[in-house]
Amino acid sequence: MQQIPVYAFTGFLDSGKTKFIQETLEDPRFNAGERTLLLVFEEGEEEYDFSTYPHKNVYLEVLDQQTVTTAQLQTLMKKHRPERVVAELHGMQLVGDLYMRFPQEWVVAQEVMFADSTTILAYNANMRNLVMDKLAGAQMVVFNRLAPGTDTMVYHKLARAANRRVDILYDYTDGTTAFDDIEDPLPFDINAPVIEVKDEDYGLWFRDVNEQPQKYQDKTIRFKAQVAMLRREKNSMFAPGRFVMTCCVDDIEFCGVPCRYADSRKLKPRSWVMVTAKISAENHSLYKGELGPVLTALSVENAQSAKEEVVTF
Repeated sequence: MQQIPVYAFTGFLDSGKTKFIQETLEDPRFNAGERTLLLVFEEGEEEYDFSTYPHKNVYLEVLDQQTVTTAQLQTLMKKHRPERVVAELHGMQLVGDLYMRFPQEWVVAQEVMFADSTTILAYNANMRNLVMDKLAGAQMVVFNRLAPGTDTMVYHKLARAANRRVDILYDYTDGTTAFDDIEDPLPFDINAPVIEVKDEDYGLWFRDVNEQPQKYQDKTIRFKAQVAMLRREKNSMFAPGRFVMTCCVDDIEFCGVPCRYADSRKLKPRSWVMVTAKISAENHSLYKGELGPVLTALSVENAQSAKEEVVTF
């Protein structure tokens, strides 16, 4: 099955998505004649001008992101026979909901979020789940319409709260751009003989160790967690972890790390324990073919519950 790359552009209305896609399709380095299906799920004031494209193999379809089906998208595939898809997504819809309806051969090659600096903080205050949804999967976020000299720390923190690996670009009103270069020190010492993770920092450690498991290879960690059992390995492993909230109550989920422990069957699910363990980057069924953190317990001790049962990033 031939894979079809999808270039997805997210953000709220009038955040600059259409203008960027228009300029990209005008660039002969990107538009070299490939058959391109341009899906528009949100129509703003800007319109696409096909007369400026170096090649005309671009086929526009306007769809309803909330109701579009896999069958509809497959029909468009047969109609236009595209080699790639460029998608302008609707700001008020969840990105993942649409991806679940993509045809099997569609693969998201790149996701870029555009954020109007004059409105994004208000969106985050009032619709945080929609902002976090778009930042979480993006490879890059572009904060545009910034006045020269603006303090960018608040935008940096917003992006990093959702995604520690996203590239951040600042686009200024004088036509200049600059990549974010602010360093983010972790709230624990990764080079200590034993990395001590405070209760409130579990979410940050969990995200960092899952994004860069090799960085923690052979290091020793100590943290407080709740016990979760692994169905297939309940006699040799368990998954200490915490309930983590990304942006709102609706997205609270248990985030645990598989841990080898000979006495795991003696543990009580949801009980609190203090775990000291060695970390290694390994393949495990939880990681679906990717390397991820796997712990080997040095000690598992009963513990008092954390002051806050749910942690955030």
